[in-house]
Amino acid sequence: MQNPETENQQENQDASIEELNELDALKKEIEEQKEKFIRLYADFDNFKRRNAKERVELIQTAGKEVIQSMLEVLDDCERAEKQMNQSTDLKQIREGIGLVFSKFRNILQSRGLKEMKSIGETFNPDFHEAITEISVQDENMKGKIVDEVEKGYTLNDKIIRFSKVVIGK
Repeated sequence: MQNPETENQQENQDASIEELNELDALKKEIEEQKEKFIRLYADFDNFKRRNAKERVELIQTAGKEVIQSMLEVLDDCERAEKQMNQSTDLKQIREGIGLVFSKFRNILQSRGLKEMKSIGETFNPDFHEAITEISVQDENMKGKIVDEVEKGYTLNDKIIRFSKVVIGK
């Protein structure tokens, strides 16, 4: 039989050992969490750098496909210019230039460019930029667009250039 004092000391030692084991486990867990945090931070930092690099590359090459498709039109323009210098048939030259413009419009439309219709429409500052107002005889044309100085365009349904218009008053 042990004396009560020895039992108390034994219990205190056991409690101290348990506390030390618990403290060691907590320290180990903190170290593991620190390491996870450092790795996660490094991964995130690498992601930011990679994302920034990809964004710069995208911006630098964003127009590449459009430019490549425009090269065909440039080739056609050069052929048309050469033909204009050699030919005197005005009808043939007009037809050739019309084909080049048609090809040019088709390429732009295939990339999402759309022409905005303005003439005869009611003036809307969300789509149109008023250049001037002119007097009109027809009452129906008051407040409406009577002339278009510069066409407006949308690219994938987002306005990239407002129509510059003349409004009837």
